[in-house]
Amino acid sequence: MSPKSLMSRSHADVARPKRNAIISPVADFLLVGGLSLIVFVPLLLSGRSDLVIIGAGAQAWVATAINMPHFMASYRLVYRSRETIMKHKWASMYIPGILIAYTVVAVWYAQYSPMLVIILISVASAYLAWHYTGQVWGMMASYAYIEGTRFEPPERFLIRTGLRILLAWHVGWFLYTQLRDPSMVRPAYLLLSAGTVVAFGLGLTGLIKMRKRTGKMPPARALVAWVAIFVWYAVMARDPKALFWIQIAHALQYLAFPVRVELNRTTAAPSHSPGRVGMHMALYGVALLAVSYVVAQVVPGTAMGIVGDVFGEEPSRAAPVLILMFINIHHYFTDGVIWKISNPEVRKELFAHVARPEAAKSPGKPEPVTAPRDALRSKKRQKSRR
Repeated sequence: MSPKSLMSRSHADVARPKRNAIISPVADFLLVGGLSLIVFVPLLLSGRSDLVIIGAGAQAWVATAINMPHFMASYRLVYRSRETIMKHKWASMYIPGILIAYTVVAVWYAQYSPMLVIILISVASAYLAWHYTGQVWGMMASYAYIEGTRFEPPERFLIRTGLRILLAWHVGWFLYTQLRDPSMVRPAYLLLSAGTVVAFGLGLTGLIKMRKRTGKMPPARALVAWVAIFVWYAVMARDPKALFWIQIAHALQYLAFPVRVELNRTTAAPSHSPGRVGMHMALYGVALLAVSYVVAQVVPGTAMGIVGDVFGEEPSRAAPVLILMFINIHHYFTDGVIWKISNPEVRKELFAHVARPEAAKSPGKPEPVTAPRDALRSKKRQKSRR
């Protein structure tokens, strides 16, 4: 086989996987949580309390190479055209406008008190808890969808209730680890920590119900996403500073999806060819890394210098923190509008490459009337077979 034909074949395989996947079955499994389990479980079993391992400088570069691109990839989806900007005005214009105004006031007020900075960090942390657990459910629903199945309402209720308990634990963890006097919230934190066992039991019950209904195990990639978040939170409970690694795991879990949307769009272009698709995706990756470098490494330093010249030492320290909180909070809103899998347009762009049985419907919320009726009919058919 010639090198040219081999390259064409490899590009075709990326665009149209032989098995339903976002990137490939193995890559999906690793990115959605498998890799984090391989790394985090041995660390937890080691008994060590310091789970970060690497220094601050290395953390900054890892975050620049992995965490920041997952923010920039979501911006690419929202700001790619005037149509998408106008379609999502709150996420694209109003929310960033509000955040910019707040950031300016918070930088100025940092001369006198860090209160506004602390408030923004607290808001970002609350959204982070919602974001982590919501993304895990999105992963579970998406991988069930591409394998031709779905979670029925009772299963969905059990799994998502468990994830909401984890959300509450995350908020409690933030308060317990960040308050100067954590004794005030210690009883609630301990209660929520015990509640994670309940959360695991509820989710496991939902997965078992799915297995009984379908006669086979739930999709492995959905399972690993669900297991991974429990391990992530165990790592955070052991070492709060290890939130850094959880952010990296979360970013890896996310990145395959905007990459797939970009690949599907490029492949669908009338003038596409394997060579052009490969070149476009290479430029896409380089652009994400370049913009991430500027935002993570250049902008904070510049902001610190400007603010320091105008307001002094304390505001200059607050500036890079506020910039990062701005990006985090804005990302939660952009993420909320671009990844509604129940939206047919989103499914069309994300799953354009997937050969999926027509019977497998959206993993989003089902129609309130037909879905329960279909579930009842399914149960009747099962009884009649017996």
